[in-house]
Amino acid sequence: MNLKQLHHYRLPRPGCLLTLSRLSSLFTVSRLRCLLAISRSGSRITVSRLQFLFNISRLRYLLLLSLLSLRFSFSLIAQTIPLPATSSLKGTPFNNITLEASLKPFKKKDKEYIRLVAKEMFTQWSSLLRHADTVSIMLWTGDGSEILDYRGELTQPLSWAKFMGNPNTDHAVGSGPKELSLHERAYLYIPDPPAFTYEDLKFIIATLKATGRSLTGKPIRVGATFDPGPEFAISDFKYKRHTEILGGSSMGHKTFVSCYSTLNADSTAYAGFPKGIPANTPFGAFFGRQSQHFLTDLGYDYIWFSNGFGFGVEGWSSTGAVFNGKGFEKEKMADTRAKISDFWQLFRKECPAFRIETRGTNISAGADLARDGVDLKMIYNGGYNILPPPNSPWAALDGDFGLELTGYMSRMAELPDERYIFRYYTHDPWWVNSPWLDRYGSEPHDIYLPMSVARINKAGETKLPTHLNLLTIDNSYGDMPSEVPDEVTPHILKARYDAPTAPGPLVWVYPFDEYHDWAYTQQDRLPEIYYGDWLIRQAINNGFPLNTVVSTASFQSAYSNKPEMFNGSILVSIDPAAGSPLEKLLISYVEKGGRLLVYGPADHAGQAFQDFLNLSNKTPLEGEFTVDGDLSTDQLTEKYPLRLRHLALFSGGGIATTLLNAKDPNTKIMATVSQGSDHRDIAWSRALPAWHGGKVAYLRGTNSSTFMGGKLLTPDDPEKWFTGPLLLRYALKAFDFNYGIDKAGPAVKNPVLTISRSNNAFIFSGYSPNTTVLQKFRLPQGAPVFTGFETRLKNGFSTYSMPTAWHKECRIFVEQAEGILSCKEEYSGQREISRRLQLAGLQKATVRIYPGEAATPESLQVFLNSSYPWKTGRITFKEEENKTFGKCYVVENVTGTLGIAW
Repeated sequence: MNLKQLHHYRLPRPGCLLTLSRLSSLFTVSRLRCLLAISRSGSRITVSRLQFLFNISRLRYLLLLSLLSLRFSFSLIAQTIPLPATSSLKGTPFNNITLEASLKPFKKKDKEYIRLVAKEMFTQWSSLLRHADTVSIMLWTGDGSEILDYRGELTQPLSWAKFMGNPNTDHAVGSGPKELSLHERAYLYIPDPPAFTYEDLKFIIATLKATGRSLTGKPIRVGATFDPGPEFAISDFKYKRHTEILGGSSMGHKTFVSCYSTLNADSTAYAGFPKGIPANTPFGAFFGRQSQHFLTDLGYDYIWFSNGFGFGVEGWSSTGAVFNGKGFEKEKMADTRAKISDFWQLFRKECPAFRIETRGTNISAGADLARDGVDLKMIYNGGYNILPPPNSPWAALDGDFGLELTGYMSRMAELPDERYIFRYYTHDPWWVNSPWLDRYGSEPHDIYLPMSVARINKAGETKLPTHLNLLTIDNSYGDMPSEVPDEVTPHILKARYDAPTAPGPLVWVYPFDEYHDWAYTQQDRLPEIYYGDWLIRQAINNGFPLNTVVSTASFQSAYSNKPEMFNGSILVSIDPAAGSPLEKLLISYVEKGGRLLVYGPADHAGQAFQDFLNLSNKTPLEGEFTVDGDLSTDQLTEKYPLRLRHLALFSGGGIATTLLNAKDPNTKIMATVSQGSDHRDIAWSRALPAWHGGKVAYLRGTNSSTFMGGKLLTPDDPEKWFTGPLLLRYALKAFDFNYGIDKAGPAVKNPVLTISRSNNAFIFSGYSPNTTVLQKFRLPQGAPVFTGFETRLKNGFSTYSMPTAWHKECRIFVEQAEGILSCKEEYSGQREISRRLQLAGLQKATVRIYPGEAATPESLQVFLNSSYPWKTGRITFKEEENKTFGKCYVVENVTGTLGIAW
């Protein structure tokens, strides 16, 4: 900030109170607590202390004053911190935006060239960086071996990621037959890449900080990276001198560093071990001490643990230290947890202060726990100053959004604090692909889907990602094509503008604490823990529109504080522990009018919950079944097969569930399976008159996938076997929530969908792997009519043929059997009107309107068959008495065109 810009800020007035509300609008709660603690102790708050506690960007004018030696210091009750007088920015800002980059753009060592490259990095993304308090650059210098090999000498040559492909193979870089793939042989990215030293790297880091501060006026952090695998750079340390640290097999047998390995003796002098490495040195201790020296000497601010490092040994696989694809070696659980815990403690003992940001695995919290002993709860509660793992970019590359979203939600159900990351894959600087341009085809589905996800905390607040990472801003050739930031930025900002402000129609009550307890106290439930997340993964991949997660602990707290906040949602939960407070709460929730969808085996369900569900368990069955029931939600030219394969190992045990009382008039069967003369009930709903409209549905659930030796579980052939997780979406019909699909046959992939709530609107975000599919909707309020779209009504359903990626607002629902409707954005034309929509094609319809939260019955205007200047045709409406789905206004028996304004 310069002196000319200073006039945009109001100087604080002595005597003004710095109130809690003002502080909470300026700072995050965790920092606020720190400030309040200082205030209670009577300490005075100086500029330097504020710099440490808060985002410096919001104190720039204070820094300016301090630089001018004005000796500015104040206490909490002495003066107030001003905000900018005006701001044109929209949406919730990010605490931090990270631009990830390799060293490839620095194609010359010339210092002026380095400065120009740094300037271009920040300039390209400037319109997005305005929406952050802090900006970070995460440098993919090498594969992390530059940390392991660091000798403490800045003149030491730097082994860096100057390659395309894997440089740690049997074939030398640039050698071998031309037909070898990049995974078999690497190339230099340019003919004569720079020969960097650690001193050059230090200059690059300093230049990035100085340039970033100059261009953005924000604090700039620079992070280092450590990857456990063979990608990116040549590593003699991993693959020649210390192969004993290799354990994982994600890119071949023993190719990934195990975080809990131990090192053999080594006489080489390292920065942290000038006399060499003693035999049996834990890798965590060695890596921690090396990191402390490296990060300090080079000027870094934090470190990133990549590709599952610190979270077990198999970050990419559906198997691991505990699950081998054939069974669970439960006796390894406690030992594996101890080893992982030892790594974190050893690392933090040697490197105590630098923040750790983490990539995590490609899987999910429950599956990671059961397969590889990854105790996320232990890591989160360890006080290690970490940011939790973001969404996995890897799953989305294969269109496996179910795995991406399941992993993301399961890991954010609980957090070390309120911070978490959304990460987006723009370029790959190693493997000659740029996902935005090629894998995604410049379609923003992997922006809108994960950015529609939100978590609910214990206070009942809807929390968004606080950090945004862009992997990476340079491609494999070291170029930074400007079209990528130009095209990606508007979608990220739009997704942020439309971010959830309330729980979505479906809320996953995730058993974070239960899974981490049962894994050690009820180890016979390891298959159930493993199965649960895989079922949700496959359900999402088949259209189950899940976007909100809350842990079981947070749900109980949030519900006690704000019981009405879940009125518009269907809770999705496993059966709770017998006799637990959660069991009592879920039963009470439904009895008071709530909606609950229970999934998974009920072998451990308490008697009270079994009676509540009208459920009884018989002898479990597995193998091949015939499925029967109401399977008409989707319409296929070639029908789904009716054979279901249920494997106990992958589905939390066999199928044991039946109705306790088959004659109960309040219970409605949705699906059954048979195996010879044996029958089991697998899906039903129940609603008692005394439940005030409440309803519970139960789905036993089959994980229709198995381990075939690859990295992930392989889904059953949909042309041969019925896809069991489809029934989760089908079960929503019990709640008058209808989402169906018309397509040619079972092999045509189903769309992926999320429905979120933002400013009283319903936001639909989708990915259509096959655009010939027709999507049909009818919710309890009627057929949703998307803003800016036409829809043909069929039997009361709105129908849409959607593109590959789509993101649409819905504020209008219509009850009408047939016809063509359109909902168009119109210009305001009136001073007091901020929004105007036109709804055409109505025929004796009932219309439900969901205006913005700020709208009132007095400010809402509805016109029939009218136009500008809107002097005639104004009609009355009524406020919906049922507030289940938020603020809603109703117009009944209307024909023609409605103008709706607020």
